[in-house]
Amino acid sequence: MSTYTLNINGKTQAVDVEPDTPLLWALRDTLGLVGSKYGCGLGQCGACTVHLDGVPTRSCVLPVSSLGKQKITTIEGLDPKASHPLQQAWQELDVPQCGYCQAGQIMTACHLLKQHPKPSDAQIDEAMAGNLCRCATYTRIRAGIHRAAKIAANGKGKK
Repeated sequence: MSTYTLNINGKTQAVDVEPDTPLLWALRDTLGLVGSKYGCGLGQCGACTVHLDGVPTRSCVLPVSSLGKQKITTIEGLDPKASHPLQQAWQELDVPQCGYCQAGQIMTACHLLKQHPKPSDAQIDEAMAGNLCRCATYTRIRAGIHRAAKIAANGKGKK
């Protein structure tokens, strides 16, 4: 075991784990941040997506020892009051069915909206293609992203 100091959701946190421990397990098992989910363990489904220095990253395949001082943002750190425009839109439109993949969906969509504040369907489909939803709520996810873009554009995001 080794001790790693991580910058998670704006706070410095120490974890005592093996060097090859995936970030997902450090978050969930060591720190109790359980919003990011285990889906495939191969970085292919997106359920474990977090932001690493603002970029969506699959935490199930990222060893803690590789992180250094990079800033990690989880769904819990996106907006502590769940008032981010995406979180508002998800609630307003009842986007999730089972909800298992939704943290990863939201984290990926957040990056998309930073790059494209008014995304087209094609931009949404391209950005979200790597996030799988076993309940197939893709049309509701797309509608939620469009709704979040409108909320953000109108400045109605609760803060």
